[in-house]
Amino acid sequence: MEWSLLFFFNSVLLGVGLAMDAFSVSLANGLNEPQMKKKKMVGVAGIFGLFQALMPMIGWVCVHTIVQYFQSFQKFIPWIALILLLYIGGKMLIEGIKNKDGEVEKPEVGMMALLIQAVATSIDALSVGFTISDYDLIMALVCALIIAVVTFIICMAGLVIGKRFGTKIANKAEILGGVILIVIGLEIFITGIF
Repeated sequence: MEWSLLFFFNSVLLGVGLAMDAFSVSLANGLNEPQMKKKKMVGVAGIFGLFQALMPMIGWVCVHTIVQYFQSFQKFIPWIALILLLYIGGKMLIEGIKNKDGEVEKPEVGMMALLIQAVATSIDALSVGFTISDYDLIMALVCALIIAVVTFIICMAGLVIGKRFGTKIANKAEILGGVILIVIGLEIFITGIF
């Protein structure tokens, strides 16, 4: 592949496709924490962008070095995403049900939960390493950077939308956020297995 408008267009499309799960999780995070400050929103979107860029690069490196090991690992990707998102989503769902009366003591998305979400929503991007395997290192890095920027923008939109609706449905937001994460985990699993 050579540098062209098509390269940039394809990279943006890859970014949009990969960012959809991260968008949904960002929406759930915004619902869960409607008082989230702008600085934290930038951090959350930044972490999702970082992982969405990092995973294709890890895949690219695997294709160029240890492809036979990566292919055997690839069948576990849907299982890993399912387990991680069921864990986080289930935890949010249980906490939301426990606090049925709406007395939520300012829920927050913690760093550990955020990292698990970022890994779970970006792990399928490892296979993008196969898609971009014909790129040289600089092109692969530029593609990963474009994916990161697109993911950042999409996740910021998800957080803003989630915050807006989170303040309106505050007592049900944690339950809805948990359900969204569980559905995303199931969707990644079902599409990855079948």
